[in-house]
Amino acid sequence: MNLILLGAPGAGKGTQAEIICETYKIPAISTGNIIREALKSGTEMGLKAKSYMDAGQLVPDEVVIGIIKDRLAQDDCKNGFILDGFPRTIPQAEALDKMGIVIDKVIDIEVPDEKIVQRMSGRRVCEACGASYHILYKKPEVEGVCGKCGGTLVQRKDDHPDTVNARLKVYHEQTEPLKAYYSAQGKLSVVEGQEEVADTTKLTLAALKA
Repeated sequence: MNLILLGAPGAGKGTQAEIICETYKIPAISTGNIIREALKSGTEMGLKAKSYMDAGQLVPDEVVIGIIKDRLAQDDCKNGFILDGFPRTIPQAEALDKMGIVIDKVIDIEVPDEKIVQRMSGRRVCEACGASYHILYKKPEVEGVCGKCGGTLVQRKDDHPDTVNARLKVYHEQTEPLKAYYSAQGKLSVVEGQEEVADTTKLTLAALKA
């Protein structure tokens, strides 16, 4: 089964990708991870990506797509894969189609923006050990102090409301149109993200079997 996972930053896509990965025994392929792997292994496309990154530029679509094509040709993708974080735009989706890669299903995890802002801006991370907390859902015993190592809990820059809202704006402008693109192909299933991860998982797995 060849899958694409869509969803705004903070909608919980990564967790669902891991669960699908374990359930169906197929690899979850994250764009960021495979670009890092390609850089490390020094593939032709990895070296191309490095030249752009060293110049402080965005890696262009054709290089990202080349890296993904190389990754999907590996043995562990024979029985299927999950693409998480790609495609991000209509041109990328069209390029994927032109490569002859058949996508069976696209799952879109829907969570309202205000909930995402609340989820992400409430996260606190320990500066010392990296343990994660939340001011509403996973409070530390002592405010601002890590229960594991006694380190200071901080809000990461990525989790600041202004940053989260900016990322959501980019998602709605660039990535959300993919819902209509895949809906027109009859491949889109929308899953309403729930408060509990397990409840979202039930809906996601049901959508895959539908």
